[in-house]
Amino acid sequence: MTRPVLPLTERAAWSALRSHYSALRHRHLRELFAEDPGRGERLTLEAAGVYLDYSKNRVTERTLELLLQLAEESGLRERIDAMFSGEPINVSERRAALHVALRAPRGASIVVDGLNVVPEVHAVLDKMSDFCTRVRSGQWRGYTGRSIRNIINIGIGGSDLGPVMAYEGLRHYSQRQLTFRFVSNVDGTDFAEAVHGLDPAETLFIVSSKTFTTLETMTNAASARAWSVAAFGGDQRSVARHFVAVSTNATEVSRFGIDTVNMFEFWDWVGGRYSMDSAIGLSTMLAIGPDNFAAMLGGFNEMDEHFRTAPFGRNLAVLMGLLAVWYASFFGAQTVAVLPYEQYLKRFPAYLQQLTMESNGKHVTLEGRPVEYATGPVYWGEPGTNGQHSFYQLIHQGTHLIPCDFIAFVRPLNPLGAHHDMLLANVLAQGEALAFGKTEAEVKAQGSPDWLVPHRTFLGNRPSNTLLLEVLTPAALGRLVALYEHSVFTQGVIWQIDSFDQWGVELGKVLAKAILPQLSPESLATLAHDSSTNALIRRIVDLRSPRS
Repeated sequence: MTRPVLPLTERAAWSALRSHYSALRHRHLRELFAEDPGRGERLTLEAAGVYLDYSKNRVTERTLELLLQLAEESGLRERIDAMFSGEPINVSERRAALHVALRAPRGASIVVDGLNVVPEVHAVLDKMSDFCTRVRSGQWRGYTGRSIRNIINIGIGGSDLGPVMAYEGLRHYSQRQLTFRFVSNVDGTDFAEAVHGLDPAETLFIVSSKTFTTLETMTNAASARAWSVAAFGGDQRSVARHFVAVSTNATEVSRFGIDTVNMFEFWDWVGGRYSMDSAIGLSTMLAIGPDNFAAMLGGFNEMDEHFRTAPFGRNLAVLMGLLAVWYASFFGAQTVAVLPYEQYLKRFPAYLQQLTMESNGKHVTLEGRPVEYATGPVYWGEPGTNGQHSFYQLIHQGTHLIPCDFIAFVRPLNPLGAHHDMLLANVLAQGEALAFGKTEAEVKAQGSPDWLVPHRTFLGNRPSNTLLLEVLTPAALGRLVALYEHSVFTQGVIWQIDSFDQWGVELGKVLAKAILPQLSPESLATLAHDSSTNALIRRIVDLRSPRS
């Protein structure tokens, strides 16, 4: 039984941090580094193949002591143990949040409702591996006997963002003879562009939906079936050779026309945004192969074990999570920029948007009481160096405090002259510039006229983390994703919110279903929405009406 935890604002460390913040808020990183010349070597941590430099954060030893005390008072250790042991920590849905079981090694034991789920996980992985080997080798053939050359993943949310990010992130390791495309938006353009130029006889669709009833996914899946079947003279038997499913609903999968032998399962203790290493990753395994997929799972597990066992003061995810709380809840930072200096990770910030904001964008505590502090900052970003010519201006000289996570790799996957050294020089320079800025005296010393000095002054004192890895491998990607998963979990525990439900997604879906049949002239007389929605519906219907 876990010990009772006081409301956040009543914890001793929280009160001490408020007082500490008042004393520290005006101190500059230039001062902190001048007072402690070894800070840049000391405030670092290396574990599970990730080197974290957190010295450029607006913290002192006292800050870190109080944040670690807050973690203890918040029952973080008990919550970590509860998650890894399969307890129903997703309180509003009364289920476990056990994504860590998806990458547990064979022979491990993680029990949910009296059942060790690890053998089930590996049974699905083995089934995925067998299928992927057949497709990649050409053994799996389409309805006319031709090999599969094109794979289209149909999903939305976690069933799309994870597979897209992983494919782009690990494209270097992919089988280049195969073409991969992804459909998520219910906008017909998304589907039309995905199938453009493809031969249905060589195209395989993966339909990813836990219930096989998700509106957007099944609408796209129905269009995919119509497009595919039309190429075979309307023969519905062709569906079984050109569609597979990632789902738990065998009845609906079979009704769609997919052979349930080709249905890959996952479980209700896997949240969508935590599912890229489950069967939802089937497209990833098809792209990079079973061995590389296994290496990615190994990276996930390595970070899981670090998070589960490392003392909080030497725990990568805990420190990153506590620093995120520090800026959101005390400095009032409303956003965090994630800036990977690696082109393959161009979709990583978009992936983190769902992971972080769907998890911690909550306004009530675990007990259902309104929160009295900021939770869930907005995560965003782009790869460097592109962002430097876009939004870095605001980060450097704007009026918003935006903590940054820089991600860099020591070695390139595609060596090309001086490119990678230039990339590394830029990421290091940006962290330095954000932290220390450029004073008026320094600007004047470079010969700027007085009237130009204010414009060329950089205040600095903008915090950042630098995450340094050796090279982007499947294992490295697994470590990075797990690191952010556990950082998000740490934040949620401190804020005393449920990081594993997403009720905010539901209301819009319900209203959309009500509006859908009303977008016709026959329904206008019975509209009962607010005046704005009613007027917009009438406007749409009017503009679509035939003109005389």
